Amino acid sequence: MKRIRVGNAAGFWGDNLDAPRRLVERGELDFLTLEYLAELTLSILAGQRRRNPALGFVPDTVSSLASLAPALRSQSQLHVVTNGGGMNPTGCAQAAGNALVDAGLADLKIAAVAGDDLLPRLVELTAGGERFAHFDSDAPLGELESQVASANAYLGAEGIVAALALGARVVLTGRVADASLTVGPAIHALGWSPTDWNRLAAATVAGHLIECGAQVTGGMFSGWAPDLVLRNLGYPIAEIADSGEVWITKPPGTGGRIDEATVAEQLVYEIGDPAHYLTPDVDANFSQVTLTMVGPDRVEVANATGGPPPATFKVSMTYPAGFRATGTLVICGQNAVLKARTCGELIRSRLAEAGEVPQRLDVEILGSGDALGGVLPRADDAREVVLRVSAADPSRERLERFVREFSPLVGSGPPGVTGYTGPRPAPYPLFAYWPTRIARERVEPVVEIRTAREWAGS
Repeated sequence: MKRIRVGNAAGFWGDNLDAPRRLVERGELDFLTLEYLAELTLSILAGQRRRNPALGFVPDTVSSLASLAPALRSQSQLHVVTNGGGMNPTGCAQAAGNALVDAGLADLKIAAVAGDDLLPRLVELTAGGERFAHFDSDAPLGELESQVASANAYLGAEGIVAALALGARVVLTGRVADASLTVGPAIHALGWSPTDWNRLAAATVAGHLIECGAQVTGGMFSGWAPDLVLRNLGYPIAEIADSGEVWITKPPGTGGRIDEATVAEQLVYEIGDPAHYLTPDVDANFSQVTLTMVGPDRVEVANATGGPPPATFKVSMTYPAGFRATGTLVICGQNAVLKARTCGELIRSRLAEAGEVPQRLDVEILGSGDALGGVLPRADDAREVVLRVSAADPSRERLERFVREFSPLVGSGPPGVTGYTGPRPAPYPLFAYWPTRIARERVEPVVEIRTAREWAGS
């Protein structure tokens, strides 16, 4: 029975920079995946690309590949598959090419998988009848079309499979579904048909379990206790057999834990209907999945089934929605909660007197129960709290006035105000999210493969 080992060492842009290197050094991997993209990450990357056409990808991708160069040289079976190409997979491939040439891997093949970026085609697509209706309201995109900052279809495993078939050791994609980073290697390496729904469902479960990195190995675990060691936290590995059997594990001797509880918690994370976990590759049924502890830090995952995927791809769109700013102060001593609320009202009243109240203003007293309203008992007698006031408005200038109202409270507010050192908070662009879909036949992955030397010279 043939098996492959797929590890994931990034669950988001900003995850542990040393995790990829540590995982490949001890994980005996065939494939390393790095999952960097959240729904609004692409709008940030789109802004970077507008300012500089050479940017728009996740920079951690290049630094991670540079750190992996010794492993790529010594472990001939190792491949890296990541969506770190973001809004600019070819730009990412060029930067990665330079890094790998410098590391002595000029002949290593790198593939860029694009086709997910619909922004350049938006006018053509709407003219051709695409409504881009909102998931919840079914309202058409309409007049928002001219304001869209990013529009990316969630592609599936197809482009990854094609890139690996062409001999790529590194595959850099734009927006693909998170689990597809694992499904693609499984289809390629295990010889599966792209319509073998049950096997694809099993690989989708595996990909979903490892896509958030250390969340399945004890990170963010609701059953945390001091004996759950998070130092040197191990990142997850999915072992997948050609029969569709799946085991979740981690490198021996690393921190964290894998058992039925940690795996179950990640299994139900962000899935919606467990009987219909819809991806571009398969309609996966998680509802009958079983978890069995079969060894130390090793859980067998079984009984996933699947059917044909939806006729549409999910599309993540964002558009500018003004600006946002947040300021904080620490309030200490007797009546700290009351004093913090007084400070929040002082900010609101002073803005009202100036005629500069933001469109949205939210006052929270962290430590009093505001962050978990209705969940835990309130702590109105707390002696140390954090006042957090957030504002949003179409006008950047109005928010510039808002952030100036924090430091005066040091001398003109109640006693016990501290935590005001450091630079004044700065307004930053706010993007709204428009989830929608597009007919599958309107989108195709585009694969470009070159050696590192060729990418570096392009």
